[in-house]
Order: sequence, then C-alpha cells, then structure tokens
Amino acid sequence: MRNIVVFSGSSHPALVDQICARLGVSPGQVKLTKFANKETNVEIGDSVRNKDVFIIQSGCGAVNDNLMELLIMLAACKTASARRITAVIPCFPYARQPDAPYKKNGMPLSRVPANVFFGYTGASTPFSLPVTPAGTPLQTPSLDRIDRKNPFDKMFESTNESNSDIESAATSPTLSPSTGANGQQAGVIPALSALRLEGEGAKPRHIAPRGIRPQATSQPSHLNIPVINGAAGGTHSGSGSPSSQTCVTTDQVNPQKPGYKHWVARSGTLIANLLVTAGADHIITMDLHDPQFQGFFDIPVDNLYGQPLMVKYIRERIPNWEDAVVVSPDAGGAKRATVIADKLGMEFALIHKERRQIQAPHKSDMMLVGDVKGKVCILVDDIADTSFTITKAAKVLQLNGAQKIYAIITHAIMSGDAIQRIQNSCIDQVIVSNSIPQEEHLAGCSKMKVFNVAPIFAEAIRRIHNGESVSMLFDVMDLI
Repeated sequence: MRNIVVFSGSSHPALVDQICARLGVSPGQVKLTKFANKETNVEIGDSVRNKDVFIIQSGCGAVNDNLMELLIMLAACKTASARRITAVIPCFPYARQPDAPYKKNGMPLSRVPANVFFGYTGASTPFSLPVTPAGTPLQTPSLDRIDRKNPFDKMFESTNESNSDIESAATSPTLSPSTGANGQQAGVIPALSALRLEGEGAKPRHIAPRGIRPQATSQPSHLNIPVINGAAGGTHSGSGSPSSQTCVTTDQVNPQKPGYKHWVARSGTLIANLLVTAGADHIITMDLHDPQFQGFFDIPVDNLYGQPLMVKYIRERIPNWEDAVVVSPDAGGAKRATVIADKLGMEFALIHKERRQIQAPHKSDMMLVGDVKGKVCILVDDIADTSFTITKAAKVLQLNGAQKIYAIITHAIMSGDAIQRIQNSCIDQVIVSNSIPQEEHLAGCSKMKVFNVAPIFAEAIRRIHNGESVSMLFDVMDLI
C-alpha cells in the first residue's frame, strides 16, 4: 500500500502490530515520551506530507493521558501537511457517561452518597416554583385556583378547596404548629399572605428579584405588601382592591435554604470538538455505547460492529450453539443481542432491571424475560467495566435454570476488582475482544478468552485508504 502511514499510540501497540501485519506495512516511527512534569512529548519520525495517516489509540488505561497523546499526534501530523488524518479509536473514551451519578435501582452504587445534592435540607428536594402549576393553566395574571396535586399545596392547606377558603387560610394564625405568642407564624405567614388569591380585576403581580426582601420602613409606592397581625411588609389593602399588588420573594416562599441541584456535564461535544480541532478528518471506532454519539461530530465517523467476530466465535467455539439462547443483560443492549440471535436463528431472552421500591426493598431488581431452563445461555454486552451487571445477570440466569453461561463482551475494561468478581461468579466462560490490552486480565482469570478485532480494523483502513465502500463491515459476515 502506497502513501499510507500508520502510527501507534502508547495505549495498545500490540494491536497496531497485528493491524499493520495484515495491511503489509510497518508502523510509522514516532517517539512518545513525558517530561519531568508529566507533560506529553511527541516526535514524528516519518514524513507524512501529502500522505494518508492513520493514528491508532484506544481509550483505555490512563485515559486522559492517552487522549492528550492522541490530540498532540493529530496536531503534529496536521502541521506536517498530511493529506488526510484518521483517528482509529477501538474503545472510544468518554462515550458512556450517564445522565445521573447513580441509578434509580441502586446499581452499581448500593446507596446514594450523602453529598450528591449540595444545599439540600431534610428529605425534600430544592424548592422550585413553576410558572404554571401542573394541571393548572394560568387563566389571568392572577392565580385563579390551586391544584391540589401540586407538591407545594402544603402551604395552602385548608378545610375547603374554594378560593375564598384558601384566601382566608392565608391569614389564619393556625396553619402551622410553629406559631408565635401573638398569633404570628414565623417565616410562613408572610409568604402565604403574599401568595393570597386576588380578585379578577387585580393587576399583575410584581415578582421581586431573588434574595431581595421588601422593607417595612422604606417601601416603594408601587408595592403593597400585606400585613398580618403587625407583620413587617406594609399594610393590608383588601383582597378586592384593584390597586392591590403583591411582591413575592424566593426567600419568603422557600422557608428552607435554597439548594443547588447536582448535575452531570456531558463531555461528548467537547471530545468531538477536541479531535476535530486537533486535525482529525475521519474517525473509526467500534461498538459505541451510545450510537447517537456520532452526532457530536462534523466529520465522518465509522462505527464498526463487533457482531461479525462474535458470530464467528459462537459458530466455531461454543458446542451445540444451535440450541443456545442469546441473552441481553439489560434493555439498552437488546438490539445488539437480537442482531446476533437473528443471524444465527437462535432464541432470545432479556434481563430487565426493575426499579427498587421503597415499600418492598426485598423485591428483586432484575427479572428474566424469556425461557432459559436447561439451556446454554450467551450473554452479549458492549462494555464491562466493574462487571457488576454481567455477573448479576449470570446469577439471574442460574436461578432460572440455565445449564451453562457464556459472556461475550466487546470492550472489557475490567476496573477495580472486576476480574476477581468474574472469577467468583457463575459464568463458565468470558469471551472479550482485544480492543483493550488483556494480558493482565488473562493472567488473573482462567475463565477469560480473547477474540481478535485486528482483521476488521485492518479491512476498514484498507477500504478507506483505497476509497472503497465499508458498508460490508456493518453486516454480520465471516472474516478470514
């Protein structure tokens, strides 16, 4: 192959050697070192001017260091006038960060950390007053009625649901047991009186900015803060007066300290922009955890599938695979597992994760959909990090009478004690790809086997370099 240069990052040089061997080329000369302060240093040893450059770097091990190394290599080749630069990332980093720091059913975290929500007090969530309460359209600038299903209606409890009773309840000194000696309710009565219902002819309410309290001594003329039994805030002008206007502040409405809801930053757009800005013209990866991740890029992204190699392994290495059942350990991987089941004509089963109920904490959080009794089961998943999901799914299959359990995984990250967890599980054999180095994992787990993804990446590189179609790599086939 002419005018092609394949560079290897420091994450997985063994995979690069296998890919280059199938392509009939030698890996490009590149020197990757670190300075004393751990900064990455890259020196390109081959000329890349007007050549097709492929940089292979997997998102494993020291992920952040490997990502920065890839970005510097992309920028170096772009500066050296490469004709086209393709980043080959077998295991794409930062592609599976969740929307929340924990799952609703408690997995993989057994309990929610105490500091997940900053500023929360008690068991309640931060106060938030919606513009329109749920199920209550805003007819006029005034609040015509209060929806009894609104979570904030505890502040408006009364014996009658009519508007007149609610307004009278706003001036009642018996709404809360925390009432002062003169009948005042500290912290809540001013808020209730400020939220009282006005007549249909009332003018729109004026909402004060966050944190600003109306002063009793120097009150603006255009505001009329009602007073209850001498409470600060102005004089009560009557609910039916057209000139009656109210001022509501966040501090008054929320008796608790306002909190800040924890949120998780999604880094997909950032990673895509970093790769494109560094100089990548094309991306090749395999089995993205979220296929929609490709939408973050403005350049072509080829998401190769590991199913062809999985199908080949099942046919050649698993006895009596015709009578086996392909099982997805969660609902998100159902489509991935059904592709293999359909191509091989096998049965399919699904393990559904139930949300743990507070009223029934003993209830199982995973249930099986399908029949596996007395059958060989093949679990199919794209990523195994802590291996919690795959081992828990295997336990469910064993309890439902599975005869033998296999697990086929594309990216076996195996962080922490994942290897030990698999070794102690009821899984008979775990088959993983070499998109991530597996030498240490193989030494620590006798149940683990490896299938090679170098052929499919080598074929993709050859076809892209020659301008051929790569659509055949997206279908299940036998690779020689």
